[in-house]
Amino acid sequence: MDASLEGIEAVFLDLDGTIYLGGALIPGAMDFLQRCDDQGVARYFLSNNSSRSVDQYLTKLEGFGIPATSEEILLSTHDLLAWLAKENITKTWLIGTEGMRAMLEEKGIDTDSSEPQYVVLGYDTEINYEKISTASIHLHAGVPLVASHPDMVCPSPDGGLPDVGAYLAMLKATTGVDPVHITGKPNAGMILHKIEALGLDPKKCAMVGDRLYTDIAMATRAGCVGVLVLSGEATREDVAALGETAEQQPMLIVESVDELLR
Repeated sequence: MDASLEGIEAVFLDLDGTIYLGGALIPGAMDFLQRCDDQGVARYFLSNNSSRSVDQYLTKLEGFGIPATSEEILLSTHDLLAWLAKENITKTWLIGTEGMRAMLEEKGIDTDSSEPQYVVLGYDTEINYEKISTASIHLHAGVPLVASHPDMVCPSPDGGLPDVGAYLAMLKATTGVDPVHITGKPNAGMILHKIEALGLDPKKCAMVGDRLYTDIAMATRAGCVGVLVLSGEATREDVAALGETAEQQPMLIVESVDELLR
């Protein structure tokens, strides 16, 4: 597979570090999205970042001039909601943003229960001591923990910011508790449910992202083409350190999405 992505019918695009970085678009991102439309390649936006709701992501994309619909936004929160539903969980204590809270409560999940079935951890950019301390009390009392995704850092123009993985390390140090489950990338289900709904062959779909241990690992697990962009977290040195058969090994490496579909 080369940067022309010949034969690819749909691209699943990470956002932070792939389409934009902080408050700025990756150079060439808009032209790439236009090429998707011109060449009939379906495009979907996929993010582990659970700090925003679908509506908030749509607003952010619209702010960049990127047209999108709610059906084109796939979040780790969707994967989390599917897992909570499968486990019949309705009472939780949430460490998460108001956007994430709204998505859970819309599905009938109590997010500040005094008797939670689970502590739920998302990428909380509104985190405070009450959320952390109450969660710690519940964890010490034996309430299990589930997390929306495993990312250690959130990319920004100024460097990596603490993400869910960093919060997990804090809770582990405080309580000794590990999560019983982590949703989002690299779980193959995060992308496969959409691919199956579209009736597509995973081999004709590409996952484009900047993280090896989430974006590319998920592509491998799902049987998709894994395209690594170097506009975010991962570097060529990171790839060189991998074994040839590692699930994080990309099929294609480009500097940014600007090189794709040309």
